[in-house]
Amino acid sequence: MSDSKPNMVAPPEGVVGEGFFATKLNDVVGLARANSLWPLPFATSCCGIEFMATMASHYDLARFGSERVSFSPRQADMLMVMGTISKKMAPILRQVYEQMSEPRWVIAVGACASSGGVFDTYSVLQGIDKVIPVDVYVPGCPPRPEQIVQGVMQLQELVKNESVRRRNSPEYKELLASYNL
Repeated sequence: MSDSKPNMVAPPEGVVGEGFFATKLNDVVGLARANSLWPLPFATSCCGIEFMATMASHYDLARFGSERVSFSPRQADMLMVMGTISKKMAPILRQVYEQMSEPRWVIAVGACASSGGVFDTYSVLQGIDKVIPVDVYVPGCPPRPEQIVQGVMQLQELVKNESVRRRNSPEYKELLASYNL
C-alpha cells in the first residue's frame, strides 16, 4: 500500500496560514464551476453513441465532476450538441439553450454539429454556431471518447479562468445580441 495522496484539484493561488486560506473570489468560483459542470446531451447521431462511451466506466466523465447528466435544460449548465442538426431542429436547439440558466456553456461535438459535416444540403444546419454561441469545438466524425474528454477539459480551463462578471460585460451582451438572444 502506497502513502501517495490521490490526485486532487490544486487550490487557487492565495495566502495560506494556520487555519485560514485567502484568495480571489473569481478563482474560487471558477474552480467550483469548472469541477461541477452538469451536461445536457443533445444527441442526434453517431456522436451520441461516443458520448455514451464517454460516460461509461472506461472513460468515466464523472472524474471531471460531470457525472450528473441532466435532461432538463433548467438544471444543466453545459450543453453538448452531438450529431447532425437539421434546420427544422435549430429553433428547438435555440429554445433549449435559452432555457438553461446562466452561466451556460456549449460544446459542439463532431463534424456535423461544428460545420454540418459531410451533409452539405439544404436541410442541414452548417454548424450550430449559426443559432447559438459555441465555447468549445470537438473535431471528428465521430470523435473518440478521449476527444470528448479533452473538449470537456478545455471547457473546464475556460470556465476556471472566466471572470465572474464576464457575463455582464458589453462584449458578452454584444455576442448574445448578434444571436438575437
